[in-house]
Amino acid sequence: MKEFQDLVTLAPWTFIFQICNLLILTAGVKHFLFEPVQKVLQKRKEQVEDTYATAEKAEGEALAMKEECEKRLSGARDEASEIVKTATVRATARTEEMMTAARAEVAALKTKADQEIESERRKAAGELKNDISELVLDIAGKVVEKEIDPATHKDLIDDFISRVGDE
Repeated sequence: MKEFQDLVTLAPWTFIFQICNLLILTAGVKHFLFEPVQKVLQKRKEQVEDTYATAEKAEGEALAMKEECEKRLSGARDEASEIVKTATVRATARTEEMMTAARAEVAALKTKADQEIESERRKAAGELKNDISELVLDIAGKVVEKEIDPATHKDLIDDFISRVGDE
């Protein structure tokens, strides 16, 4: 039991040495462990804050670039729309020009065809008159053979030509 009692009793010098030992050990841990760990943690905190600041700056730049791209895209869409409108207007104008030219050409061709038809009709009428005149002369020759006087003969030819010309 004495051994047990030695373990449980309080020795003043042992107690003082143990407290001094604890204070030295605490100072050593603080100096060699706690302060370097605090410095490492502080550096790590600064790195994390720098990383966050860089990320926020990059996010701001990305948003600015996004807005600029959206503006450019909007401008490009407006420009494309304007180009399409201009092209549509040009195409419509060109179509109208072509239609007007085609109508004018058709009208010119129709007028030319009408003139040619009229010319051919006149030519045919002239040829018909010539044929009729020849026929009349043949008839007149035969009538002359029957002894018709020249005045009567001329009157018959003129009368016949005027009737054929009217028809």
